[in-house]
Amino acid sequence: MTETALLRHPRTAAIGAALVLLAAPPLLSSFLLTLLTQALVYGILAMSLDLLLGYTGLSSLGHAAYLALGAYSVGILTTRHGANFWVTLMVGVLAAAVAAAIFGLLALRATGVYFLMITLALGMVIWGLAHRWVSMTQGDNGLSGVPRPTGLPWSVAEGVPFYYLVLIAFALAFVVLRTVVRAPFGQTLVGIRESETRMRTLGYHVWLHKYIGFVIAGAVGGFAGVIWAYYNGFVSPADAELATSVEVLLMVALGGRGTLFGPAIGAGVIVMLKNLVSVYTHRWLLILGTVYIGTIVYAPDGIVGTLRSWLAARRRRPVGVAGVVVNPEGGGPHG
Repeated sequence: MTETALLRHPRTAAIGAALVLLAAPPLLSSFLLTLLTQALVYGILAMSLDLLLGYTGLSSLGHAAYLALGAYSVGILTTRHGANFWVTLMVGVLAAAVAAAIFGLLALRATGVYFLMITLALGMVIWGLAHRWVSMTQGDNGLSGVPRPTGLPWSVAEGVPFYYLVLIAFALAFVVLRTVVRAPFGQTLVGIRESETRMRTLGYHVWLHKYIGFVIAGAVGGFAGVIWAYYNGFVSPADAELATSVEVLLMVALGGRGTLFGPAIGAGVIVMLKNLVSVYTHRWLLILGTVYIGTIVYAPDGIVGTLRSWLAARRRRPVGVAGVVVNPEGGGPHG
Protein backbone atom coordinates (compact mmCIF):
# COMPACT_ATOMS: atom_id res chain seq x y z
CA MET A 1 0.00 0.00 0.00
CA THR A 2 1.38 3.37 -1.03
CA GLU A 3 1.98 6.20 1.43
CA THR A 4 -0.99 8.15 0.01
CA ALA A 5 -3.31 5.16 0.35
CA LEU A 6 -2.09 4.66 3.91
CA LEU A 7 -2.93 8.25 4.79
CA ARG A 8 -6.38 7.89 3.24
CA HIS A 9 -7.23 5.05 5.61
CA PRO A 10 -6.76 6.26 9.21
CA ARG A 11 -7.41 2.81 10.68
CA THR A 12 -4.72 1.25 8.51
CA ALA A 13 -2.32 4.07 9.43
CA ALA A 14 -3.09 3.56 13.13
CA ILE A 15 -2.43 -0.19 12.84
CA GLY A 16 0.83 0.54 11.03
CA ALA A 17 1.91 2.98 13.74
CA ALA A 18 1.01 0.45 16.44
CA LEU A 19 3.10 -2.24 14.74
CA VAL A 20 6.06 0.14 14.51
CA LEU A 21 5.77 1.03 18.21
CA LEU A 22 5.52 -2.65 19.15
CA ALA A 23 8.54 -3.66 17.07
CA ALA A 24 10.72 -0.62 17.84
CA PRO A 25 12.45 -1.50 21.19
CA PRO A 26 14.88 -4.19 19.92
CA LEU A 27 16.00 -1.85 17.13
CA LEU A 28 16.65 1.24 19.26
CA SER A 29 19.50 2.25 21.51
CA SER A 30 18.72 2.74 25.18
CA PHE A 31 18.80 6.53 24.67
CA LEU A 32 16.30 6.51 21.81
CA LEU A 33 14.10 4.04 23.68
CA THR A 34 14.06 6.44 26.64
CA LEU A 35 13.04 9.30 24.35
CA LEU A 36 10.29 7.24 22.76
CA THR A 37 8.99 6.32 26.22
CA GLN A 38 8.98 9.99 27.22
CA ALA A 39 7.19 10.92 23.99
CA LEU A 40 4.42 8.42 24.76
CA VAL A 41 3.93 9.84 28.25
CA TYR A 42 3.72 13.38 26.92
CA GLY A 43 1.45 12.07 24.17
CA ILE A 44 -1.08 11.08 26.84
CA LEU A 45 -0.90 14.56 28.37
CA ALA A 46 -1.20 16.27 24.97
CA MET A 47 -4.22 14.17 24.00
CA SER A 48 -5.93 15.06 27.28
CA LEU A 49 -5.39 18.76 26.56
CA ASP A 50 -6.70 18.25 23.03
CA LEU A 51 -10.07 17.29 24.52
CA LEU A 52 -10.21 20.86 25.84
CA LEU A 53 -8.41 22.81 23.13
CA GLY A 54 -9.27 20.84 20.01
CA TYR A 55 -12.78 19.61 20.73
CA THR A 56 -14.20 22.13 23.22
CA GLY A 57 -12.26 25.22 22.17
CA LEU A 58 -10.86 25.94 25.63
CA SER A 59 -7.20 27.00 25.79
CA SER A 60 -5.64 26.13 29.14
CA LEU A 61 -2.32 27.34 30.52
CA GLY A 62 -2.54 25.25 33.67
CA HIS A 63 -2.71 21.71 32.35
CA ALA A 64 0.66 20.80 33.86
CA ALA A 65 -1.03 20.99 37.28
CA TYR A 66 -2.74 17.65 36.64
CA LEU A 67 0.53 16.07 35.54
CA ALA A 68 2.10 17.28 38.78
CA LEU A 69 -0.77 16.05 40.97
CA GLY A 70 -0.58 12.57 39.49
CA ALA A 71 3.21 12.55 39.78
CA TYR A 72 3.29 13.79 43.38
CA SER A 73 0.69 11.19 44.36
CA VAL A 74 3.06 8.51 43.12
CA GLY A 75 6.13 10.11 44.71
CA ILE A 76 4.56 10.48 48.14
CA LEU A 77 2.82 7.10 48.23
CA THR A 78 5.77 5.07 46.95
CA THR A 79 8.64 6.69 48.84
CA ARG A 80 6.81 7.00 52.18
CA HIS A 81 4.23 4.22 52.17
CA GLY A 82 5.52 1.66 49.66
CA ALA A 83 2.26 1.69 47.70
CA ASN A 84 1.98 -0.45 44.58
CA PHE A 85 1.05 0.64 41.07
CA TRP A 86 -2.71 0.16 41.35
CA VAL A 87 -3.01 2.22 44.53
CA THR A 88 -0.95 5.09 43.14
CA LEU A 89 -2.85 4.96 39.84
CA MET A 90 -6.20 5.25 41.58
CA VAL A 91 -5.07 8.04 43.92
CA GLY A 92 -3.22 9.98 41.21
CA VAL A 93 -6.12 9.98 38.75
CA LEU A 94 -8.62 10.76 41.53
CA ALA A 95 -6.51 13.66 42.86
CA ALA A 96 -6.26 15.19 39.40
CA ALA A 97 -9.98 14.69 38.73
CA VAL A 98 -10.94 16.34 42.04
CA ALA A 99 -8.63 19.28 41.34
CA ALA A 100 -10.10 19.64 37.84
CA ALA A 101 -13.62 19.52 39.30
CA ILE A 102 -12.74 22.37 41.69
CA PHE A 103 -10.80 24.38 39.10
CA GLY A 104 -13.59 23.95 36.57
CA LEU A 105 -16.09 25.61 38.89
CA LEU A 106 -13.87 28.70 38.87
CA ALA A 107 -12.39 28.72 35.36
CA LEU A 108 -15.55 28.00 33.38
CA ARG A 109 -17.15 31.17 34.67
CA ALA A 110 -14.93 33.00 32.17
CA THR A 111 -14.30 32.75 28.43
CA GLY A 112 -11.53 33.64 26.00
CA VAL A 113 -8.42 35.25 27.40
CA TYR A 114 -9.98 35.44 30.87
CA PHE A 115 -10.35 31.65 30.93
CA LEU A 116 -6.72 31.39 29.83
CA MET A 117 -5.54 33.63 32.65
CA ILE A 118 -7.63 31.85 35.29
CA THR A 119 -6.21 28.45 34.30
CA LEU A 120 -2.74 29.99 34.46
CA ALA A 121 -3.41 31.27 37.99
CA LEU A 122 -4.86 27.94 39.14
CA GLY A 123 -1.89 26.09 37.68
CA MET A 124 0.45 28.38 39.57
CA VAL A 125 -1.43 27.51 42.78
CA ILE A 126 -0.35 23.88 42.35
CA TRP A 127 3.19 25.01 41.53
CA GLY A 128 3.20 27.15 44.68
CA LEU A 129 2.04 24.22 46.83
CA ALA A 130 4.72 21.98 45.33
CA HIS A 131 7.32 24.68 45.94
CA ARG A 132 6.28 25.78 49.45
CA TRP A 133 4.76 22.72 51.14
CA VAL A 134 8.19 21.38 52.01
CA SER A 135 7.05 18.85 54.61
CA MET A 136 4.99 17.06 51.95
CA THR A 137 6.78 17.75 48.66
CA GLN A 138 10.39 18.46 49.77
CA GLY A 139 10.17 21.81 47.96
CA ASP A 140 12.83 22.49 45.33
CA ASN A 141 14.64 19.28 46.26
CA GLY A 142 11.70 17.25 45.00
CA LEU A 143 10.94 13.62 45.70
CA SER A 144 13.69 11.36 44.42
CA GLY A 145 14.07 7.60 44.37
CA VAL A 146 10.62 6.80 42.99
CA PRO A 147 10.87 3.06 42.22
CA ARG A 148 9.51 1.33 39.15
CA PRO A 149 5.92 0.04 39.52
CA THR A 150 5.18 -3.02 41.63
CA GLY A 151 2.11 -5.21 41.76
CA LEU A 152 2.09 -5.89 38.00
CA PRO A 153 1.99 -9.32 36.31
CA TRP A 154 5.52 -8.78 34.95
CA SER A 155 8.66 -6.97 36.09
CA VAL A 156 9.15 -3.51 34.57
CA ALA A 157 12.49 -2.77 36.18
CA GLU A 158 14.26 -2.76 32.81
CA GLY A 159 13.77 -0.27 30.02
CA VAL A 160 12.04 -2.48 27.45
CA PRO A 161 9.35 -3.97 29.76
CA PHE A 162 8.65 -0.50 31.16
CA TYR A 163 8.32 0.84 27.62
CA TYR A 164 5.60 -1.70 26.90
CA LEU A 165 3.80 -0.68 30.09
CA VAL A 166 3.84 2.94 28.90
CA LEU A 167 2.68 1.85 25.45
CA ILE A 168 -0.29 0.04 27.02
CA ALA A 169 -1.08 3.16 29.07
CA PHE A 170 -0.91 5.31 25.92
CA ALA A 171 -3.21 2.94 24.02
CA LEU A 172 -5.67 2.90 26.91
CA ALA A 173 -5.75 6.72 27.11
CA PHE A 174 -6.21 6.95 23.33
CA VAL A 175 -9.10 4.47 23.33
CA VAL A 176 -10.84 6.22 26.24
CA LEU A 177 -10.50 9.69 24.71
CA ARG A 178 -11.47 8.47 21.24
CA THR A 179 -14.58 6.86 22.71
CA VAL A 180 -15.44 10.13 24.43
CA VAL A 181 -15.03 12.31 21.33
CA ARG A 182 -16.90 9.91 19.04
CA ALA A 183 -19.83 9.60 21.44
CA PRO A 184 -22.76 12.06 21.26
CA PHE A 185 -21.13 13.85 24.21
CA GLY A 186 -18.00 14.50 22.15
CA GLN A 187 -20.03 15.72 19.19
CA THR A 188 -21.79 18.12 21.53
CA LEU A 189 -18.39 19.47 22.61
CA VAL A 190 -17.54 20.13 18.97
CA GLY A 191 -20.87 21.94 18.55
CA ILE A 192 -20.07 24.06 21.60
CA ARG A 193 -16.68 24.89 20.12
CA GLU A 194 -18.32 26.06 16.90
CA SER A 195 -21.19 28.03 18.47
CA GLU A 196 -22.17 28.05 22.13
CA THR A 197 -25.20 30.20 21.39
CA ARG A 198 -26.58 27.76 18.84
CA MET A 199 -26.10 24.76 21.15
CA ARG A 200 -27.77 26.63 23.99
CA THR A 201 -30.69 27.47 21.73
CA LEU A 202 -31.02 23.80 20.81
CA GLY A 203 -31.47 22.98 24.49
CA TYR A 204 -28.03 21.67 25.44
CA HIS A 205 -26.59 22.40 28.89
CA VAL A 206 -23.44 24.05 27.57
CA TRP A 207 -21.77 24.73 30.92
CA LEU A 208 -22.29 21.16 32.16
CA HIS A 209 -20.85 19.63 29.00
CA LYS A 210 -17.80 21.90 29.22
CA TYR A 211 -17.41 21.07 32.91
CA ILE A 212 -17.52 17.30 32.36
CA GLY A 213 -15.01 17.62 29.52
CA PHE A 214 -12.78 19.71 31.78
CA VAL A 215 -12.84 17.03 34.50
CA ILE A 216 -12.16 14.18 32.05
CA ALA A 217 -9.18 16.07 30.61
CA GLY A 218 -7.81 16.65 34.11
CA ALA A 219 -8.22 12.99 35.08
CA VAL A 220 -6.36 11.79 31.97
CA GLY A 221 -3.69 14.41 32.67
CA GLY A 222 -3.31 12.91 36.16
CA PHE A 223 -2.98 9.47 34.56
CA ALA A 224 -0.09 10.84 32.49
CA GLY A 225 1.44 12.20 35.72
CA VAL A 226 1.34 8.76 37.35
CA ILE A 227 3.23 7.23 34.42
CA TRP A 228 5.61 10.20 34.30
CA ALA A 229 6.66 9.79 37.94
CA TYR A 230 7.47 6.12 37.40
CA TYR A 231 9.35 6.95 34.20
CA ASN A 232 11.35 9.86 35.62
CA GLY A 233 11.95 8.42 39.10
CA PHE A 234 11.82 12.00 40.39
CA VAL A 235 9.08 14.56 41.02
CA SER A 236 9.70 18.29 41.43
CA PRO A 237 7.89 21.64 41.09
CA ALA A 238 9.22 21.80 37.53
CA ASP A 239 6.46 19.36 36.58
CA ALA A 240 3.87 22.05 37.41
CA GLU A 241 5.67 25.02 35.84
CA LEU A 242 4.13 27.27 33.21
CA ALA A 243 6.80 26.15 30.75
CA THR A 244 5.45 22.60 30.93
CA SER A 245 1.90 23.77 30.18
CA VAL A 246 3.11 25.89 27.26
CA GLU A 247 5.11 22.97 25.91
CA VAL A 248 2.01 20.77 25.92
CA LEU A 249 0.05 23.51 24.14
CA LEU A 250 2.76 23.55 21.46
CA MET A 251 2.45 19.78 21.07
CA VAL A 252 -1.27 20.07 20.40
CA ALA A 253 -0.86 22.99 17.98
CA LEU A 254 2.03 21.35 16.13
CA GLY A 255 0.36 17.97 15.73
CA GLY A 256 -3.12 19.24 14.91
CA ARG A 257 -5.99 20.22 17.18
CA GLY A 258 -9.12 18.12 17.33
CA THR A 259 -7.46 14.93 16.07
CA LEU A 260 -6.11 13.17 19.22
CA PHE A 261 -3.51 11.39 17.13
CA GLY A 262 -2.04 14.74 16.01
CA PRO A 263 -1.09 15.92 19.53
CA ALA A 264 0.60 12.56 20.09
CA ILE A 265 2.67 13.14 16.95
CA GLY A 266 3.40 16.68 18.13
CA ALA A 267 4.58 15.30 21.46
CA GLY A 268 6.95 12.96 19.69
CA VAL A 269 8.35 15.71 17.46
CA ILE A 270 8.94 18.15 20.32
CA VAL A 271 10.44 15.55 22.68
CA MET A 272 12.82 14.37 19.97
CA LEU A 273 13.75 17.91 18.94
CA LYS A 274 14.27 19.08 22.50
CA ASN A 275 16.51 16.18 23.45
CA LEU A 276 18.40 15.54 20.22
CA VAL A 277 19.01 19.17 19.28
CA SER A 278 20.07 20.09 22.81
CA VAL A 279 22.91 17.57 22.49
CA TYR A 280 24.51 19.73 19.79
CA THR A 281 23.50 23.24 20.85
CA HIS A 282 22.24 25.16 23.84
CA ARG A 283 20.00 27.17 21.52
CA TRP A 284 17.48 24.38 21.08
CA LEU A 285 14.69 26.67 22.31
CA LEU A 286 15.37 28.98 19.35
CA ILE A 287 15.15 26.05 16.96
CA LEU A 288 11.97 24.78 18.62
CA GLY A 289 10.45 28.25 18.39
CA THR A 290 11.37 28.45 14.70
CA VAL A 291 9.68 25.11 14.04
CA TYR A 292 6.56 26.27 15.86
CA ILE A 293 6.40 29.62 14.02
CA GLY A 294 6.90 27.83 10.71
CA THR A 295 4.03 25.49 11.55
CA ILE A 296 1.69 28.37 12.45
CA VAL A 297 2.55 30.26 9.24
CA TYR A 298 2.64 27.40 6.74
CA ALA A 299 0.54 24.70 8.46
CA PRO A 300 -1.89 26.39 10.87
CA ASP A 301 -3.91 23.18 11.18
CA GLY A 302 -0.86 21.26 12.38
CA ILE A 303 0.78 18.22 10.85
CA VAL A 304 -2.31 16.02 10.71
CA GLY A 305 -4.61 18.84 9.60
CA THR A 306 -2.26 19.79 6.78
CA LEU A 307 -2.05 16.18 5.57
CA ARG A 308 -5.83 15.94 5.59
CA SER A 309 -6.16 19.18 3.57
CA TRP A 310 -3.57 17.98 1.07
CA LEU A 311 -5.34 14.65 0.59
CA ALA A 312 -8.71 16.37 0.26
CA ALA A 313 -7.26 18.63 -2.44
CA ARG A 314 -5.89 15.60 -4.31
CA ARG A 315 -9.30 13.90 -4.19
CA ARG A 316 -11.03 17.00 -5.58
CA ARG A 317 -8.58 17.36 -8.46
CA PRO A 318 -10.16 15.93 -11.66
CA VAL A 319 -7.99 13.28 -13.28
CA GLY A 320 -8.26 12.02 -16.84
CA VAL A 321 -6.81 8.96 -18.54
CA ALA A 322 -3.39 7.80 -17.39
CA GLY A 323 -3.32 10.35 -14.61
CA VAL A 324 -3.53 13.36 -16.98
CA VAL A 325 -5.30 16.24 -15.26
CA VAL A 326 -8.34 17.46 -17.17
CA ASN A 327 -8.68 21.23 -17.51
CA PRO A 328 -12.06 22.13 -15.94
CA GLU A 329 -12.22 25.29 -18.12
CA GLY A 330 -12.57 23.18 -21.24
CA GLY A 331 -9.10 23.89 -22.58
CA GLY A 332 -8.21 20.20 -22.80
CA PRO A 333 -5.90 18.02 -20.72
CA HIS A 334 -2.58 19.19 -19.46
CA GLY A 335 0.32 17.57 -17.66
